[in-house]
Amino acid sequence: MSIPDWRHISNGREIPTEHYSDQPFLTHTDDGAWLCVITTGPGEEGNGGQHVVSLRSTDQGRTWTAPVDVEPSTGPEASYATILKIPSGRIYTFYNHNTDNVRWVTGDKPAYPDGRCTRVDSLGYYVFKFSDDHGRTWSEQRYPIPSRAFEIDRKNADGGKLRYFWNVGRPFIHDSAVYVSLHKVGGFGDGFFTSSEGVLLRSANLLTETDPAKITWETLPEGDIGLRTPPGGGPIAEEQSYCVLSDGSFHVVYRSTDGHPVCSYSRDQGRTWSPPRYQTYADGRLMKHPRAANFAWRLSNGRYLYWFHNHGGTWYEDRNPVWLCGGVEIDTPRGREIAWSQPEIFLYDDDTYIRMSYPDLIEDGGEVYITETQKDVARVHHVPQAFLAKLWSFDPTPNSASTWGRGGPAASSPAHNRGEGAAAPSTSGPIHDGLLVELTGPDPLPATIPAPQLPAFTDRDWHRADYGQKDLRTGFSIEIAFTLDSLAAGQALIDTRTPTGQGLALVTTERGTIELILNDGRTENRWDCDPGLLKAGQRHHLVATVDAGPHVITFVVDGQHCDGGKARMFGWGRFSKDLRDVQGADTMQINSAINLLRIYSRPLLTSEAVIHFAHGQSR
Repeated sequence: MSIPDWRHISNGREIPTEHYSDQPFLTHTDDGAWLCVITTGPGEEGNGGQHVVSLRSTDQGRTWTAPVDVEPSTGPEASYATILKIPSGRIYTFYNHNTDNVRWVTGDKPAYPDGRCTRVDSLGYYVFKFSDDHGRTWSEQRYPIPSRAFEIDRKNADGGKLRYFWNVGRPFIHDSAVYVSLHKVGGFGDGFFTSSEGVLLRSANLLTETDPAKITWETLPEGDIGLRTPPGGGPIAEEQSYCVLSDGSFHVVYRSTDGHPVCSYSRDQGRTWSPPRYQTYADGRLMKHPRAANFAWRLSNGRYLYWFHNHGGTWYEDRNPVWLCGGVEIDTPRGREIAWSQPEIFLYDDDTYIRMSYPDLIEDGGEVYITETQKDVARVHHVPQAFLAKLWSFDPTPNSASTWGRGGPAASSPAHNRGEGAAAPSTSGPIHDGLLVELTGPDPLPATIPAPQLPAFTDRDWHRADYGQKDLRTGFSIEIAFTLDSLAAGQALIDTRTPTGQGLALVTTERGTIELILNDGRTENRWDCDPGLLKAGQRHHLVATVDAGPHVITFVVDGQHCDGGKARMFGWGRFSKDLRDVQGADTMQINSAINLLRIYSRPLLTSEAVIHFAHGQSR
């Protein structure tokens, strides 16, 4: 049965694989199909039999042809393929190949007590094959790509004679040259890779040379060091994802173990790069992201999408849900760059341990599709146009959402004008879809109102033999504007709780935050906004959203999505799947500090909450 939320990953279109499935990368073929290359195998990641296959679809991923081996499962490990179609129609796939069938490599203790790492899918040679029949067959011969030795190679346990590496970055074409990403690895130990950095392999003649043996390559950037973390960052700088901006600049974003994604720009086609820095939202706040793939794509409309996980973890965990940001180009004193919106939940699974990653994006007939994998199931997901429009509805002016009660929005300076593809922010005012309650000043709001009927989160499933639980995938949002003379704990701004605690409330805490309390008489859940955002005597705008699809509570305070900042790893929190509803008393108590109250029978998007804040600024 289909789950009534397009964001649930089970609603995607499955790409068939043997068992393990990784990096489902797509391209259009000149005969009108989609071609997917994917790493698969009968076991788990890194096990023997891991190899690369391709599949074709002529119906946007609803059905697929039988897989075709790019490399057989009986050969040495072949892994982590990416794909590129050139103007002639020839299609290339690039991947790791353990050609020499190395069975172990030196690993650091104590991760490898005997000093041997027997996982050998991230070493050997970086190679390619090609297809001239739209992916139905592949060249018999594979061709290695030479990669210039860097400091990280010479310092590995084999002195650079054996190279350690892999790649997830999509190849791209710019100014008649082809660029292929590569992630160099310094060693194996705790966490598998102990150090890493990014390089580009550039070919000046791949687009014109039909003999693959004559294709030439150079390794960028110039010098002896690739793309690393900012000064003081950790040794992990990997899974680089590249975009080409409208002025020919290259943007790259990649993962670290610093709790933040890293970005850089090149103005000379990858030969040199700006000092790496942690990526930020348009308002200047640092984005948060764990040790997981984070990809950026430029779309045909000149705008951008960014895939990440929106928390400050430093390890491989918590890749569920997936969040997306929209991006537009702006002019800065440093040159053209991408300004990023605040995040929206894009995909999720009910099992919070499921990890979705290694996506790709393809456009078809004006629609956008994104792939992902859980490492045992790969899928294609259609992205609704209305969702994309909201992602791009933000104001890319730096710090535009930081002036509530202090003179209105910040003025745009000539150094930060909207660039090509920028979307004008909405000026139409609040969105009323799903509006249950709307009370606004300047007159004082009533002290009590009839409590609105909010949607239940679960119901009994009468179509099941056991009449078990049915998740309704509903939710709601509460929007308030208020001025508190004091942030003393225990002040209820709104409250529908009964004497036994059943209902909901927004209450001040000892941390100087506002906490949402949800209670159905069986279970109670709480989550609060980030600390340090509220000030006594100052007017604030707050949207608390309860999204019963992924069972996530979010806060947007004064136009800023709460991501935990430096105070905590997560700014968003989960609530129990056992919480049935939040119906409490027949009346809702309203604190006199509130001069705006809106309640919605659906979860607002982050972008909608930001638009409401911006509208309040301009009133």
